[in-house]
Amino acid sequence: MDTQEPVKNVKLKKVYHLKRRKKSEESLNRAIGFKRFLLAFLSFCFLLFATGMFLLYGPFNFIRETLITTAMTTMTHQYLATWFYGQDTIDEVMSRQYVLEPEEDTDPDQIEFKEPEEVVYANEYERAVLEHEEGAIYKIIDIKGDHYKGYLVAVYDPSKVKIATTKYLGTRGQSTKVMARDNNALVAMNASGFYDPDWNSNGSTPHGTVIKDGKVVWDFKDAGVGGGFIGFTYENKLVLGRMTKEQALNIGMRDAIEFGPFLIVNGKPAFVKGNGGWGISPRSAIAQRQDGIVLMLVIDGRRTDSIGADLVDVTEVLMNYGAYNAANLDGGSSTSLIVGGQVYSHPVAGGEEGLRNLPTAWIVTE
Repeated sequence: MDTQEPVKNVKLKKVYHLKRRKKSEESLNRAIGFKRFLLAFLSFCFLLFATGMFLLYGPFNFIRETLITTAMTTMTHQYLATWFYGQDTIDEVMSRQYVLEPEEDTDPDQIEFKEPEEVVYANEYERAVLEHEEGAIYKIIDIKGDHYKGYLVAVYDPSKVKIATTKYLGTRGQSTKVMARDNNALVAMNASGFYDPDWNSNGSTPHGTVIKDGKVVWDFKDAGVGGGFIGFTYENKLVLGRMTKEQALNIGMRDAIEFGPFLIVNGKPAFVKGNGGWGISPRSAIAQRQDGIVLMLVIDGRRTDSIGADLVDVTEVLMNYGAYNAANLDGGSSTSLIVGGQVYSHPVAGGEEGLRNLPTAWIVTE
């Protein structure tokens, strides 16, 4: 009598039920795990949303003001403010941010071109500017703050600092790299702003007056940009002033643009309320020390390692390095520095090598 077969069937059934139970438990565990993951993900999203709402609409004015002023001074990202805030809020925030420029005129007599008989460095900033190779035309100094990185170009012969323009003024702009190449420039940086009524212009039309080699090569008064003339005289002194083009030519302006605001006049810094209404962005500025050395400042922005600077930061950097007169230049996506024909900074305009077409540039010639 064969008794092995029923026993074998019972064992197989037990194994089958065990496997089925194990699969059921695994499916249940997977379902529980997914539910836990989904709950954690939704909790994270809610926490992120709640945190964002708290930062955007909570008691911290700094975050709201930084977002609004930064967005509203860009050409293409104003929606970052208008998405979250009404026009009344935006207007109220912008009204609290401003720059009070020094009211006095630049005194060129305070600029004296002379080499010190005995070099004594007052601080690390003076050493950084004054220590250079004999016969050097310029030197690049790395700049670093809590939330920004950039470059300061010390130019030892101010007669070599000039204005370059696009070849196609009024038609289309050119990048700083192209303007540097066309003028055999050692160094180039962006200069004036430009007319951009639809936020999509080609950089052809500079704001205000442009003087090049002692002649007015462009004059456009459609929109005010603050500040006034920023230029070098035939005595190679940086002059900042609110004047007519006739007055600028009469005082001997050889190369100049119009922009602003003025950040330092005769050693006195402007008063900046809040962040000045310009937000935190890539920045450009030009200055001159009392010993005649020109300072060209470019600060990177809109990057993880350098979000940008406000006008308080820019003024502080220039004051540290001995600027006696200084003016803000067009920043944001226009900010760029070219050295030796190559892009030296990290522009963010999105064009070739991050550059955009512009109407003017400050250049250092050989």
